[in-house]
Amino acid sequence: MAVSNHFTAISSKFLKSSPPKTLFTNQQRILSKPQVKFNLSSRNPVHNLFCNANSFQKPSIQSLPYPNYNPVKNLFTGIVEEMGEIKQLGYAEDGGFEMKISGNVVLEDVKLGDSISVNGTCLTVTEFDKKESDFSVGLAPETLRKTSLIELVPGSRVNLERALLPSTRMGGHFVQGHVDGTGEIVSLEFEGDSLWVKVKTPPEVLKFIVPKGFISVDGTSLTVCKVFDDEECFNFMLVAYTQQNVVIPLKKVGQKVNLEVDILGKYVERLLQSGFTSNITPK
Repeated sequence: MAVSNHFTAISSKFLKSSPPKTLFTNQQRILSKPQVKFNLSSRNPVHNLFCNANSFQKPSIQSLPYPNYNPVKNLFTGIVEEMGEIKQLGYAEDGGFEMKISGNVVLEDVKLGDSISVNGTCLTVTEFDKKESDFSVGLAPETLRKTSLIELVPGSRVNLERALLPSTRMGGHFVQGHVDGTGEIVSLEFEGDSLWVKVKTPPEVLKFIVPKGFISVDGTSLTVCKVFDDEECFNFMLVAYTQQNVVIPLKKVGQKVNLEVDILGKYVERLLQSGFTSNITPK
């Protein structure tokens, strides 16, 4: 994996740090974003990607005052609209973590506060610049803990999808952008022009994965082919077209992928655990 030990050490420190006790006094107060700028010439670990900017004037791009505020619930289809590229990422002076991503299709009708799925993770647009064809998102510590986004480096490709509109055709399945866990690619094998991908994942995720059922892998809606309970694995197949339009084939054995299982399975488990079925009496 293209992740340095120093990056991991810095990330661990960030993830274990306590959040600030007070972010704002009331919801009407406007918080200005910290005065930071990206070190555009650097491809070093995250802590070197930002530099001090005492006299730095922010460009005339649109931005949100607070990066992690998103009261709107969204839904995706798992049909990737385009592959973007990580331009910069790093820590801001307030301790937050930000990513700048290049894109075109997802910026066509973008607004501040919109949600975009980045490798299957629902993230809020905090800044965008259509002239530069990029947008920024903020990442919370919990997001870094639960997803594979922590492995990204400048130049990494990512799957991008805008949130579903009422007029959008439902081409995949219901994807919330709430990652349930990560899986590890254990094999990549070609059969003709199709690619078999086998992924290992913890039992708490695997129990919701069924043959011929839906699974979101890095935000891509896919059909599960087989489940290998004894190996704690499942597999799926990518046709040639899909291979050219999603990031999964770009990854190597040992790398992580974000997984979101079909929400229907989680609802069923919740109902069974609550004793709902015991209250149903046959007529």
